[in-house]
Amino acid sequence: MAGSGGSLSRSGLRGREAELEEIQALINSVARTGSGGLALIQGEPGIGKTTLLAEAVARARAAGFSVGVGKADELHHIVPLSSLAACVLHGDQPLLSGDAFADLARNHDQRIWLVERLAEAIEARAGSVPVLIGLDDVQWADPLSRFALQQLPSRLRTSPVLWMLTGRREPAGPAEEVVAAATGDLPTLAVSLGPLSGAAIGQLAGDTLGAVVDERVRDLLDGAGGNPFLAVEMLAGLRTAEVSDELVPSGLVVGVRGRLRSLQPGTLRFLQMGAVLGRRFGFHDAAALCGQAAAALIAALEEAVCAGLLDDDGDHLVFRHDLLRQAVYVDIPPSARKALHREAARRLVAAGHRPIDAVPHILRGSLPGDEEAVALLQRAADDVLPVTPGLAADLMTRALELVPSARPLRFTVGEQTILCLTRAGRNREALSAGDRLLADRPPLEAFSRLQAALGGALWNMDLAGELRRRAETALAMGGSAPEICARLAALRALALSRDHDLVAAREAGETALRAATASGDREAHVLALSGLGEIALNAGENAVALERFAALSAIDSAFLPEEIVARLHVDDFESSERLLLQAADKDGAMRQAMMLWAQGQHDLGLGRLDDADADFVTMERLEDEVQVPVQQVNGRVIRSRIALLRGDREVAREHLVAAQEGLAVKPNPGNTAAVRFLEAVHAEADGDIDLAVDKIREVQKEGFFMRWRLLRDWVDFAIRMSLRGAEHELAEDLAAQAEAHAERNPAVPTAAGIAAQALGLVKNDLAMLEHSVELLKASPRPLVRAAAYADLGQALLAAGRQGQAVTALAHARGTFAESGAHAAAARVQRALEGAGASSRRAAAMQRPVQGWGALTASEKKIAHLIAQGHTNRSAADLLVVSPHTVNTHLTSVFRKLLINSRVQLANLVTSLPES
Repeated sequence: MAGSGGSLSRSGLRGREAELEEIQALINSVARTGSGGLALIQGEPGIGKTTLLAEAVARARAAGFSVGVGKADELHHIVPLSSLAACVLHGDQPLLSGDAFADLARNHDQRIWLVERLAEAIEARAGSVPVLIGLDDVQWADPLSRFALQQLPSRLRTSPVLWMLTGRREPAGPAEEVVAAATGDLPTLAVSLGPLSGAAIGQLAGDTLGAVVDERVRDLLDGAGGNPFLAVEMLAGLRTAEVSDELVPSGLVVGVRGRLRSLQPGTLRFLQMGAVLGRRFGFHDAAALCGQAAAALIAALEEAVCAGLLDDDGDHLVFRHDLLRQAVYVDIPPSARKALHREAARRLVAAGHRPIDAVPHILRGSLPGDEEAVALLQRAADDVLPVTPGLAADLMTRALELVPSARPLRFTVGEQTILCLTRAGRNREALSAGDRLLADRPPLEAFSRLQAALGGALWNMDLAGELRRRAETALAMGGSAPEICARLAALRALALSRDHDLVAAREAGETALRAATASGDREAHVLALSGLGEIALNAGENAVALERFAALSAIDSAFLPEEIVARLHVDDFESSERLLLQAADKDGAMRQAMMLWAQGQHDLGLGRLDDADADFVTMERLEDEVQVPVQQVNGRVIRSRIALLRGDREVAREHLVAAQEGLAVKPNPGNTAAVRFLEAVHAEADGDIDLAVDKIREVQKEGFFMRWRLLRDWVDFAIRMSLRGAEHELAEDLAAQAEAHAERNPAVPTAAGIAAQALGLVKNDLAMLEHSVELLKASPRPLVRAAAYADLGQALLAAGRQGQAVTALAHARGTFAESGAHAAAARVQRALEGAGASSRRAAAMQRPVQGWGALTASEKKIAHLIAQGHTNRSAADLLVVSPHTVNTHLTSVFRKLLINSRVQLANLVTSLPES
């Protein structure tokens, strides 16, 4: 033990033999199987968590592991990624260079991207050697590190990566969050450290004192309660006392304070300044807080190190244990602590530290009316907003609390607070904060700015009517700057996109766009183009929508997914694929969940059902990770349809239930229409045609069927349901909508073909169905073509033209089967058999549930690449997909093959026949 003469490492392990055996077994398992593992060591302060972690690290290193260990700090628990920094930057072979880590933490504004890059670095190292990553005191991990720790163990479960965390017992704390996220994906070990036995404490005393432990020492150690750190501190105090029969020194009540009282006053003051700065602090920062030159404090530093209170690693000073820091800190009077923290913030900023580094002191030392502190919190919030919007929202909420209600600054700070809360997905808090500020009767300019800031929260909450009302009220009051008027006008147009009068909405959008252009305000321009794009899509004017979203994407690449989907609506899959490839090549592409939504729509349109399903699975996972659900309802609707096409009714039902649950949370008109249509599809599959027709009518109540862009390619299903239910008038209405949609999109083959197909079904017009098939030959959507061929085949059968019918039906069956739509192919096969056709080619069989044959084509490609030693990133680059999608496919591969590691996968693939 530094400064006390004993071996803290060995002493701290007394009585921990059973725990060490469990940890050793996990180390061996990770090394042997090549798969991941996680261990959590928990207990009270001083119970030996850090020592046990150090021993585990030493054993893993001896076993050939590459090791990275870090420690979270109570005072700096808000600095993004600070907790994980040491884990990846330190060690014999750091996982990342300092420059690479700084670039990772500073230049990219995507939490998901950042975690994936960390995963890639760890995965690459684990490809050649097992890896141990340890984090001490995880209860103080910063929010971004906590986010990463909740994702990384599961993401890297197939690689030999062992995660070791220590932390205090906290219900629903960070440690429990990490374990809960990993449970079920990889082996987890919970090690709970209780008090040491009397025998172990006795051994510890013998280790430290090097002599027989007498009755007096045993009585003293009873006060340690089995806590090894407190016991060692007491024993260290005994060792420094004179060797005599005198009673325990009166100052040695808990050891630590007794040692502090023996220090020189200057040393104690130096330690107090360090305690204010945190467990780990800079010598020059502490000297500045003392108000002395560094040279004048060298003696104090030497005494603190010799007393075993501080360690000096050359770059920083570190309290040997947080209990030592706390013992120093609590002896500072509370009012003095507050003032020192405030001064520490000022000194850190003056010394060139980042605003976020000073924020912990601001939070402890600022008082209402401290505008300097408010400005610092604002700067820090701006810095962390891209990667930890929740933290930015918390900082701005605190900044707002520091501004008295009578000061004009309150409204400026309030505007930034609303924007941060909205970015963090805390829309209700944003609305409540805004309404409280508005209740303070702000000046007209501030009133308008606040209403404009609230637009995002209102839109996210599906309160389009309220958004419109507020925007119109603010515009009517006047007194706003041109750029704020432009934003309000654009928000009004966006709200009107949900209205039935889309002509008026379009006029409002054009007016807003002109105002945005005139004001030169970028945000107003983005809002106006976004509103006009939504209006055009809802009106079914796909070419206009593409024009708006392409312009929007040119201004802000974050809207690239909207441009891609708009191109799909005009059948321009070639350009969509080019844009998807470009996005895959760009590091840190924004809105990755929305990019996967676009990729899923692209794959679905091309009939790649397996890939589309994987895209939507990944999209939902990413939305869950950042807690911003945008497309989850629509994603589940599509996945349910995919499952029905495949013939998996049970899975389709699960997705329906999930979509219904999502609708209850986000009941906007688009979601409602999509879920009601899905309910109709399920009702028909269950044989309840009356219920199916009722659900189609409910869709119509939300607005005409073709307004809902998700359903435009599925109108033929709705028409067939209506005709089966003898609802000819409803079928005619749907066909008329399809025809009007085609007229608005004359250059889109899919729209023209579906309109002809719809009319052919309603009128039972064979020639029109033949025409629809001809039109759809120019469509890039194979499933749409297959459905038209199936309708034509049935009509030809009814007309007695069996030969032509068999040709059409065989074409439909083959296309469905090639896309993986086995249930649809089987239905067409039954029609062929009913026609008496001798089938040379049976409908494709459904895949088995487990084994190599259960894998999709994409999963097999990825399995081969990973077996060859590729990382997720290199496999993604070769296949030109997202690494997140590779991870989704790989998860499915391991589940279907009943394996847990890349080593097992490589062995399995090697054993496959050459074919």
